[in-house]
Amino acid sequence: MSVDAQDKASELETDIKFPLGYGVNREAATQLGSFWEERRQIIQPSEFIVNAQGKVLLSMYSSGPLGRINPPDIVRFLSFLESQK
Repeated sequence: MSVDAQDKASELETDIKFPLGYGVNREAATQLGSFWEERRQIIQPSEFIVNAQGKVLLSMYSSGPLGRINPPDIVRFLSFLESQK
């Protein structure tokens, strides 16, 4: 999701293989439990791994520009879940 308008946010869609939300505002950040930065009017990184049933399996919130889930950790997490079946 992005605070950018649809036309600006859609520029990123050429690099990703999933739908991108746009126009995120403070209300959306509050609903997600995310940190909202007043000065720049942006949502801080908020990441979720959600299963096919819509259940949040993992979440990570940041109060600044650092603290994102890195792809190898996602693979390890999903591998762990698979091994527990």
